[in-house]
Amino acid sequence: MLRIGTIAPDFTGVSDDGGELTLSQLRGVPLVLYFYPGDFTRG
Repeated sequence: MLRIGTIAPDFTGVSDDGGELTLSQLRGVPLVLYFYPGDFTRG
């Protein structure tokens, strides 16, 4: 589990337009990462 203030590990995801987006591409840009539990799971 990451703690507040911990630098997030680099990862790649899919952007709104279907392209790949890597967290390291956004270094230096204010950013909020939000994670939520999968649909239909308790949490």
